[in-house]
Amino acid sequence: MNRYYILIASTIALTAGSGCNNTDEKVQSDKPNVIYILADDMGYGDVTCYNENSKISTPYIDKLASEGIRFTDAHTSSSVCTPTRYGIVTGRYSWRSTLKKGVLSGYSKAMIEPERLTVGKLMQENNYHTGFVGKWHLGWDWVVTGPEGWQSTPLGPGIDPEVNFSKPVKNGPLDRGFSYSYAISGSLDMPPYVYVENGKATTVPTDTTVSVDEKGYWRKGLTGSDFSHADVLPHLTRKSIQYINEWANSKSPFFLYFAMPAPHTPILPTSEFLGKSNTNFYGDFVSQVDHVVGQIIAAIEENGIKENTIVIFNSDNGCSPKANFDELEKVGHHPSYIFRGKKADIFEGGHRVPFIVSWPAKIKSGVTASELISTTDLMATLADILNYELPDSAAGDSYSYLPVLTGEKSNGQLREAMVQHSSNGRFAIRQGKWKLIVWPGSGGYGDKNFKDISAFQLYNMKDDPGEDNNVFAENPAIAENLKALLVSYIEFGRSTPGRPLSNEGMENWPQIEWMYH
Repeated sequence: MNRYYILIASTIALTAGSGCNNTDEKVQSDKPNVIYILADDMGYGDVTCYNENSKISTPYIDKLASEGIRFTDAHTSSSVCTPTRYGIVTGRYSWRSTLKKGVLSGYSKAMIEPERLTVGKLMQENNYHTGFVGKWHLGWDWVVTGPEGWQSTPLGPGIDPEVNFSKPVKNGPLDRGFSYSYAISGSLDMPPYVYVENGKATTVPTDTTVSVDEKGYWRKGLTGSDFSHADVLPHLTRKSIQYINEWANSKSPFFLYFAMPAPHTPILPTSEFLGKSNTNFYGDFVSQVDHVVGQIIAAIEENGIKENTIVIFNSDNGCSPKANFDELEKVGHHPSYIFRGKKADIFEGGHRVPFIVSWPAKIKSGVTASELISTTDLMATLADILNYELPDSAAGDSYSYLPVLTGEKSNGQLREAMVQHSSNGRFAIRQGKWKLIVWPGSGGYGDKNFKDISAFQLYNMKDDPGEDNNVFAENPAIAENLKALLVSYIEFGRSTPGRPLSNEGMENWPQIEWMYH
């Protein structure tokens, strides 16, 4: 099968050294600090600078955008959280791993293979101190003592294992490229509710908590004595600021990945934000998330490192139905903006997200960029910034958007195409203005079992960004070419130039059967 690639070459030398194992102090001081802030279940339309009709004010995120670049066609690699986080950390589509749909639980085993290059390892090889704070949700290995026959499976009905919380976990952030970590294992509604610092639980949980209502929902589970659901976001924010304060003026640059647990359920804004948005509890929680971004920016400014610090802000997928779209509709707020769908869907509302990059030393302020980019692109971009050559076996779905940051755009297109994925494991592929969905439904919550496998969906995203008019029947050649390209990406093991790579778990994969009809 013929495959065509767009090759991107950046000739900008941003550092004096090649990166790997260079200990020269001047070279280190020239490297930018990097702070990656990931919101959880926050919609494209929840940010004021993305939605002219937003009823939620986000002044701090807007300020970040005004000082940098606001991408308008940025996407998560999946419309749910674990797969997106896998792509961020590895530069690889998560469906190439053993996780073909859904998300992990708080007890799931480590998903990232020990030998795989991660963004943390990449930064460590370039003499960065690396920190992770927040929601990991990529699995790690608890010391499980029972029950007999317990298995690590994606989130769903099952039995929670018995864990010896006094023993350190293995194959968590510390083993995947982070020098320091302060983490929760899964989403804030998934047990166990325990902080794990540098691989060790801060308390041995003995109490079991349950939620009290739908919006503040969390699953029943073991909870540490120092763990309060309503205080988790403020607590993790304090830990992130503590990390910035500690490493801001060291000889080594730092990379902080701050994965917020909000505004995901449980929707628990603290008292100072109740009623602040004049929408509902979800809107208030978004206001609190915005305030957290402001706190991080303030810490950067107070430490005098703003000029050469890259700050990236985006969400892990679209807004969840738990936000209560009906309530928000009544006050005129649309979390997905003009786009169709929501979290878990293959439609735009599931994976098109706010994506902002600020870097005062190198980026012009107030720029809007329409290039198609993905959350998988972090690794290639950072490697490009550091003049670090990625191994051919790594980051097989990661493209550098450095040319956009520096103003040297690659003719308005960085990548040949982008693959999108839903919670149920359904595929779409986007190339230029065309988007093919190889499934007749949303691929998300409440999807039906469709019998007509020819009922694919093709949308002209330039003329129909709301995905209202399916033009599949009128454009069979375009649809067939897109399907062939998608199949080649799957079979080739990568979507970037290079030698073929392998995927895991290719046997008995029902979602790809649709591609071959």
